[in-house]
Amino acid sequence: MFGFKYHKASPNTYILQFRNGRPVREGSGLSFFYFAPSSSLVAVPMQSLEAPFMFQDVSRDFQDVTIQGQVSFRVTDPKKIAAMMNFTLKKDASGWIAEDPVKVPQKVINAVQVQVKSILHTLTLEEILRGTDQIVRTVSTNLHKAEGLLQLGIEISDFSILAIKPKPETSKALEAKVREAILKEADDAVYGRRNSAIEQERAVKENELKTEIAVEQKKREIRETQMDAERAVLGKRQQIQDQEMKGKIKLEEKNKSLVQLSAENAKKQADAKAYFLEAIMKSVADADPKVLQALTLGSADPASIIALAFQGLADNASKVGELNISPDLLQHLLKKKAA
Repeated sequence: MFGFKYHKASPNTYILQFRNGRPVREGSGLSFFYFAPSSSLVAVPMQSLEAPFMFQDVSRDFQDVTIQGQVSFRVTDPKKIAAMMNFTLKKDASGWIAEDPVKVPQKVINAVQVQVKSILHTLTLEEILRGTDQIVRTVSTNLHKAEGLLQLGIEISDFSILAIKPKPETSKALEAKVREAILKEADDAVYGRRNSAIEQERAVKENELKTEIAVEQKKREIRETQMDAERAVLGKRQQIQDQEMKGKIKLEEKNKSLVQLSAENAKKQADAKAYFLEAIMKSVADADPKVLQALTLGSADPASIIALAFQGLADNASKVGELNISPDLLQHLLKKKAA
């Protein structure tokens, strides 16, 4: 009514009110009445905005690459961007009178594309595909220092790359190369496992051989110990036999000496007996045999005397005319003989 209007801004919108070319009011989330014929309002949104992007570029090895990602940004200095771009609202405050606010995301995307291009041109396709994280960190750092964004008072809050895709033919070639590398790694793993199994089997065999050698050494030591014990036993037995032999030799020598002594004694006894008999024979050499016979008959038994008598009769048989022997005498002689 009468040109006066009421405007209420959101908390994340920065409002500048100009009257006659001079700022009379500014701030975030302002609510006020203003005279529309002499006032102009500038509204700069300060909330965080997201701008998706996708563009193609060429790597250092001249391979086409498609980059797809998203960047988040916000206006931190509304006065700067309001001074360089037109954020003036329409008279009814239903929108901006220019398209500059709509172009802000594209300006940010352009800055992103410039930074990404400067990095992609220095990397090969394989380096790009493998170094996405490094590319994101480098681009984020460079965007915070980009002069065009700093002049507009825009701050990059987040930058991410969602996909990096080469051409389908190139992708298939890379897949084939990677597939072959994976297969080679699988073959190497199989060969490595086989070699490991062979090494382990060889180690097991070596351990078995070492065990057998150790067992044989132990057996040899046991045999040597047994042989030493047997030699010791044989040596002991030999010593015992030697001692027994020495004892036998000493005993034989002793027996020999005893036999010799006994022989000498027997010889001496024989010599003494012979001397005794010789002395007796010398003493009776001149005596009459009949006297000697009579002397011996003195100590003889009756049977011997009767036998001697019969011998005398036999010697003088030519002189005996008749001889009578009683049966009692013969019976007595036979009884004597049987007894």
